[in-house]
Amino acid sequence: MLEIPVIRWGAPYESLEKADVVHFETGEVMARMHQANAGLVQMDMRKAGKARERLRQFSCDQLIGMCQKAAELFLTATLPMGTGTQTPEEFCSIQSATTGLPLNMARANMKKNAFVLSNMGAMLDALTRGLPLDILTRGFGMESRGVMVSYQSNSPVLGLVLPSNSPGVHTLWLPAIPLQIGLVLKPGSSEPWTPYRMFEAFVAAGVPREAFCLYPGPHDVGNKVLETCNRAMIFGGQATVDKYAGNPRVQAHGPGFSKILLGDDVVDRWQDYLDVMVTSVLMNGGRSCINCSGIWASRHTEAIADAIAQRLGPIAPLPTTDPNAAIAAFTTPGVADAMNSQIDAGISSPVVTEVTSKYRNGDRLVKHDRCDYLRPTVLHVSDFDHGMANTEYMFPFVSVVQCPQEKMLSKIGSTLVGTAITQNENWITELVDARHIDRLNVGAIPTCALNWLQPHEGNIIDFLFRNRAFQNSLPPAH
Repeated sequence: MLEIPVIRWGAPYESLEKADVVHFETGEVMARMHQANAGLVQMDMRKAGKARERLRQFSCDQLIGMCQKAAELFLTATLPMGTGTQTPEEFCSIQSATTGLPLNMARANMKKNAFVLSNMGAMLDALTRGLPLDILTRGFGMESRGVMVSYQSNSPVLGLVLPSNSPGVHTLWLPAIPLQIGLVLKPGSSEPWTPYRMFEAFVAAGVPREAFCLYPGPHDVGNKVLETCNRAMIFGGQATVDKYAGNPRVQAHGPGFSKILLGDDVVDRWQDYLDVMVTSVLMNGGRSCINCSGIWASRHTEAIADAIAQRLGPIAPLPTTDPNAAIAAFTTPGVADAMNSQIDAGISSPVVTEVTSKYRNGDRLVKHDRCDYLRPTVLHVSDFDHGMANTEYMFPFVSVVQCPQEKMLSKIGSTLVGTAITQNENWITELVDARHIDRLNVGAIPTCALNWLQPHEGNIIDFLFRNRAFQNSLPPAH
């Protein structure tokens, strides 16, 4: 039986407490995870400063080179995994088996993580706006314009409370290592595979083991990570985002409420953008915060909803090994039932119509013995103030909302990715000024099409470092 230890500053630690990681369909125990506890985290964080010290023994450029090597290892090598080893295909298979994610999506997310590591140098150059990275190591230095600047790390480590629903979120913490910031990871209970494999890939590429902690365990472990790390990220629902709102130490990632807005100047040609809309809703099984959950237009909304429903409605659950599998299983009991009931309550309103039902053979909720599925759902909402106009679920779900263009920006609410399909210069100016749209795409760009040279939900450089005033009267060192 594969056993996965706790990792304490690079050293494996065996715990008396263990938790089974099981196959979502059969219940077969795939591995046993040794469990950390809050006291262990509290004790280890006293040594957090040593993680940054070890990383600063290498230049940022050297660590970027290690990231590129780690990308290749992560993608192609047989790497240690607890008491055994793991090939890339074994990694994808066990990830799919414990999360319910189709195998094709596991492979796609693996490539996404490797791509970010491979292109780390260009990403950091873009995110720092060309700042010489040795300034982050030394704490001060001269910009290219000959201006003295100083940057101070806000924390020697970045803490992460990671989810199990989408392995793609791991791209957000990968830049910490070349920035010489250690990692304190609390893996998701059913998806420990990506953080552990990434840890082994980094170490095999030459990154010091002492820069990493991995703490599988119950919820109090995650709470302690957030409490003891001066900078941390957590992934969860809207309640999680609300809980940490205004806390500068914690970056909470929750629902994206990402949207496509069709301008009046293009909406009569909506068929030209149907592929963009369908891709935005369906990609990665609808599980990402960058999936489109709302399509807003002033007219043709019923026809748009019907056309999308024709494409998505027939999609049904398939075995995770099927290359055409497009939706993932819900492995936590009751989650799919709760979402299904909420949608049923929402469509009881006369201003909300489910359009996919006429193209779907069977019910929206598909129940299996140990897991459930929700089939793609397209709603038409004729009242932009109705709650279903701005709702998000972790499967391919979208509301097509009828709303005058001039009211859209005041009604769409917080939006992680806003794709505005328009050539109206005046409206583009309003969109650029809209502070509630985090990532703005102008043109026919899917909401899920990321440009890794652009920040995602806040620039990690600004989160991990602060710019401060600095003057130096000492002569240059020789």
